[in-house]
Amino acid sequence: MQIQPIHTENYYQKALDRIEEIFDAKPGTNEGDELEILGILIDEYQKKHFPIDAPKPVEAIKFRMDQLGMEQKDLAQLLGSKSRASEILSGKRSLSLRQIKILYRKLAIPA
Repeated sequence: MQIQPIHTENYYQKALDRIEEIFDAKPGTNEGDELEILGILIDEYQKKHFPIDAPKPVEAIKFRMDQLGMEQKDLAQLLGSKSRASEILSGKRSLSLRQIKILYRKLAIPA
């Protein structure tokens, strides 16, 4: 397969098929280099044609809580009250700057 920029859905699919064929190629080999280049080209095509929006703050908090095995009571301890945590998780209350900073420091959720 000749490597070229990916401008069409057809070439995108061919590039994906080729990646499957050479997926286990060793770095530093011709196929390893081809794999790396195709990966970069596919990534750029996907960013342009299939963008993924950043999650909403509440969804990011819930996801991170799930990753850490946290419950709502744990979030309440961070934010100061059960009602505040409940209101934030239900979308009834927006996050304050102070709360955003706490979530950033304690849960590593990007501000």
